[in-house]
Amino acid sequence: MTIDLPKTVTIIEVGPRDGLQNVSVFIPTDAKNQFITDLKIAGVKEMEVSSFVSPKWIPQMRDAEEVALHSLDNQVRTIVLAPNRAGIERALGSNCKDIAIFIGVSNSFNQKNINRTTTQAREELLPIVKELKELGCFVRTCISTAFYCPFEGHINEEDTIQLCQQFVQAGADELSVADTIGMAAPHESYSLFSKLTSLFSETLITAHFHDTRGMALANIFAALQAGVSRFDTSAGGIGGCPFAPGASGNVATEDVVYMLERMGIQTGIQLPLLFQAIEGIVPHLPKPITSSYYTLLQKA
Repeated sequence: MTIDLPKTVTIIEVGPRDGLQNVSVFIPTDAKNQFITDLKIAGVKEMEVSSFVSPKWIPQMRDAEEVALHSLDNQVRTIVLAPNRAGIERALGSNCKDIAIFIGVSNSFNQKNINRTTTQAREELLPIVKELKELGCFVRTCISTAFYCPFEGHINEEDTIQLCQQFVQAGADELSVADTIGMAAPHESYSLFSKLTSLFSETLITAHFHDTRGMALANIFAALQAGVSRFDTSAGGIGGCPFAPGASGNVATEDVVYMLERMGIQTGIQLPLLFQAIEGIVPHLPKPITSSYYTLLQKA
């Protein structure tokens, strides 16, 4: 049987932002900056580097300005997350032009996360997308709880598609569609991403899987078959959403890169250098790295 798969895949490294945001102990800014530098050296060309959120809610991101300033790079897309107008103003004030916003499909998730319903969040963010595009920014829309919600359970596929469509119509350059709590199964991944890649062929479609239940690589393979060639991953498998119970376990960059290489799919990321980048951040993490590839090399 012949399977039509992409020859190259783009990895969007989310470790410095989505990974580290959930670490309870503050990681020195210099260590974050070195982590980002090392990931660039390893071949990462797109990366979430920090988040302009309130330090009251995410203390780890209180140095967003310093990290963003260090990360700016004409050769690498360095993305910052900005959840609202206040965050976006901070991001623009730091000369950031690659900006991510986020919204959950689930009402309950949005209310727990940003104290708004999905409708309220959408009404606030859609005009912001248009404004950012007028300023020449790259806009990444992160669609959380696209498959399952920790509070509501299964999410209707059509609800996810409709929300995505509204942000595409507003001008978003990219949709990062997330299995926030790692409950999606491969047939669900294939079904949703087949529809998204067909409906929004002019928009960058990125799949974001958590490995909470050990299904991330299987879901990535299903998404590849559905036409996806962009994946969010976190070096070392660090992190998860602090506002979604059960959302630990970002899929590890090294495991995804290794699988893709074994399949003959190029990512441009060098595994030995990626391993060095992970080694550099490990002393600052309260928990050990448990990804398959990293553990294997540790034993070698």
